[in-house]
Amino acid sequence: MGEIEGTYRVLQTPGSRLGVQKTMGVSTLEPGQNLSTAMASLPAKTQERDLPIKIKMLDNTVEVLDIEFFVELQPFLTGPKTTVLRLAVKFFPPDPGQLQEEYTRYLFALQIKRDLAEERLTCSDNTAALLVSHLLQSEIGDFDESEDREHLKTNQYFPNQERIEGKILEFHRKHVGQTPAESDFQVLEIARKLEMYGIRFHLASDREGTKINLAVSHMGVLVFQGNTKINTFNWSKVRKLSFKRKRFLVKLHPEVCGPYQDTLEFLLGSRDECKNFWKICVEYHTFFRLFDQPKPKAKALSSLMLKNPLGSNPTFQVNLNAAGQGSSPLLSPVLSDAGGARVEEDDEMKRKRCPADKAYFIAKEILATERTYLKDLEVITVWFRSAVIKENAMPEGLMTLLFSNIDPIYEFHRGFLKEVEQRLSLWEGRTNAYMKGDYQRIGDVMLRNMRTLKVDKAYLQKHDEVLTELEKATKRLKKLEMVYKEFELQKVCYLPLNTFLLKPIQRLMHYKLILGRLCKHYTAEHRDFADCRNALKEVTEMTSQLQHSLIRLENFQKLTELQHDLIGIDNLTAPGREFIREGCLHKLTKKGLQQRMFFLFSDMLLYTSKGVTGTNQFKIHGHLPLHGMLVEESENEWAVPHCFTIYSAQKTIVVAASTRLEMGKWMEDLNMAIEMAKKSTEKSDIFLKPVLNSPPPGSSDEVSLEQESEDDTHSSRSSLDRQSHHRANTTMHVCWYRNTSVSMTDHSVAVENQLSGYLLRKFKNSNGWQKLWVVFTNFCLFFYKTHQDDYPLASLPLLGYAVSAPVEADGIQKDYVFKLQFKSHVYFFRAESKYTFERWMEVIKRATSSPARSSLLLPKDEKDSHTD
Repeated sequence: MGEIEGTYRVLQTPGSRLGVQKTMGVSTLEPGQNLSTAMASLPAKTQERDLPIKIKMLDNTVEVLDIEFFVELQPFLTGPKTTVLRLAVKFFPPDPGQLQEEYTRYLFALQIKRDLAEERLTCSDNTAALLVSHLLQSEIGDFDESEDREHLKTNQYFPNQERIEGKILEFHRKHVGQTPAESDFQVLEIARKLEMYGIRFHLASDREGTKINLAVSHMGVLVFQGNTKINTFNWSKVRKLSFKRKRFLVKLHPEVCGPYQDTLEFLLGSRDECKNFWKICVEYHTFFRLFDQPKPKAKALSSLMLKNPLGSNPTFQVNLNAAGQGSSPLLSPVLSDAGGARVEEDDEMKRKRCPADKAYFIAKEILATERTYLKDLEVITVWFRSAVIKENAMPEGLMTLLFSNIDPIYEFHRGFLKEVEQRLSLWEGRTNAYMKGDYQRIGDVMLRNMRTLKVDKAYLQKHDEVLTELEKATKRLKKLEMVYKEFELQKVCYLPLNTFLLKPIQRLMHYKLILGRLCKHYTAEHRDFADCRNALKEVTEMTSQLQHSLIRLENFQKLTELQHDLIGIDNLTAPGREFIREGCLHKLTKKGLQQRMFFLFSDMLLYTSKGVTGTNQFKIHGHLPLHGMLVEESENEWAVPHCFTIYSAQKTIVVAASTRLEMGKWMEDLNMAIEMAKKSTEKSDIFLKPVLNSPPPGSSDEVSLEQESEDDTHSSRSSLDRQSHHRANTTMHVCWYRNTSVSMTDHSVAVENQLSGYLLRKFKNSNGWQKLWVVFTNFCLFFYKTHQDDYPLASLPLLGYAVSAPVEADGIQKDYVFKLQFKSHVYFFRAESKYTFERWMEVIKRATSSPARSSLLLPKDEKDSHTD
């Protein structure tokens, strides 16, 4: 008896987990058409016959359906009369536990059971025993040794399962009280972590003739040698998929492979096999990556129809040709507003279904920001590791120091993220009403993991050494320096590289703030309050121990970032030096006011111009020691708005700020830094590399007017849109183009105000809303298509932008919308709830508007008394 495996998209299957599922047929009727009208349209000479078809369901029951076919089609129905069609899962999502319907999760668990029995889901004996134990709990309930042994005799879950029967029983004994739904969830949780989860091999060979297996998953096209995955071509890296006879071709984006060999070629057994695999890839990409599928063209009525023997109306339709219609689904859409209306409707439906409790949205914020945090860790643990290994650029000792500290942190947070995802999935569950009371909380998950993190905090305490040694090595080893700089130009490194090394300590600060909001929201009697309060206590203890270290590390990180972007200074990270402010001022020269970037430190003031070189670095024009410096407002003297004069021992310069507020910030910080330098008992022993031949020092009231080079005058007329390949989102570049400044205090505030999540975005003159995954960090919004993407599609630096609610003239008739505006540039963003809307408004306002310095310079005990 032959078996043909049919596929079925089961993501929204209605029905009860424990109820009897009605048999459903597949209809090829057009909307609004019934069987009678369809038959009337057929030629009179066509004769009907019935053919019974057996369909094996996921639970191994067999249903028989009668197919009406016509004599004209008989030559095409050449299969054996004993053929059995098997219902199967087609698309395997990365986290099946988040499927909304309990019955759908049950069907996925049945597929895992089938794959385990048929050796498609290869795993260790221990994992197999654990999976089988959960399947037993789901099917026969709590542990009973005699019943378990009897059941295992008559049911084969795993080849040669007699070898692991003892382990199965040992595991099953621990699941007492676990419901079938919970057991299904555990099966999916275990299975999704296995490398062979959802994998279906297609035999092929590479250009050298080496035998390999190709497969496709939610993330892209996979290449295996035996059962070992040797390569992954993410959808974000793939430009085009095609086939030519037996050859399967993968065309990559140029930035992935460089200018050479952008097309990979694999040879399959036949043209049909090649076309079949290509079609599966297109369908997977369409299912997991496209928000709007191209609509299929109208077609003539198909001649195959399935009759439901129970006579009920079919509840789903299958169109096998839909994926092939329209333009190629592998041409990833850019950030446009196409298809916004449908996204909007789907979002409305989801909003109505989700819990409305504020605690739920706070927990969802934990989930969203944790997803971003894990992606940030992967920049180091996956991408940077790959870059240095490929070039053999890092000494073994430094490799050990770096990755032995970051890897355990990454592994911990992978597990933590899965726990949070599982809890949110159960919290949102539609059919688990009887279980909701146990799962509508997050404090227990936070407490358990904060205690684990507290035990492992030794890894966090070594970050100081890691940052320092990495910086020393990049100065000492030219090969590592080259790999470091080239890596920072990759899309995946969307922030300065060493910023990612600070994320673990900064993440603790985020946990503290989020847990504080939960404790404030709950009443003392709430069942989640005690766990949240205890988790807050644990994380507060850790942050208090690491706070001083974090301040020092953030300063060191900023100095090293500037070291890479400034030409003309070699020892910016000298001990004792602190960064205070960076920003754009206009300096008075012989040619008039010229744009300059100024950098204020605890011992000196640097001013620079932006070169027109390929790297877009800033070239130092001069440095002024703070010792003996004096700053005075001088608007009246020079008839220039927002103008002030800086007198130093070397020279006197006149500068103008863009606004009076900017002038006030600079003068306040300069005066504060000068006072601090005065109080310093030791004179600085830092010797800066000479950059320019400075003119002879003049008297204190003489203004130095320098001759500007051609490079300098051209550079001031550049625009953000004309940035070259160097990092354009560092704050210095944004300050340059937005004519503003940022202080170290602003950086510290921005670290606390980071956020991630899905938002709907609309341009000022567009109609539709587009759903995007948005990450706010380092004063910038980064846009992704989904939270699983490795790098952003686009970004929007927010320095200089104002955030507000829309006004009536904007014509926005939706709730929870905020507006971002810089001059004529206007964007609207729509959140899913009141809480989420308020959080986005709050973090953007705090991170993009500098608070009064006086409130930030209070002694710690005095500041605490003001906030209580």
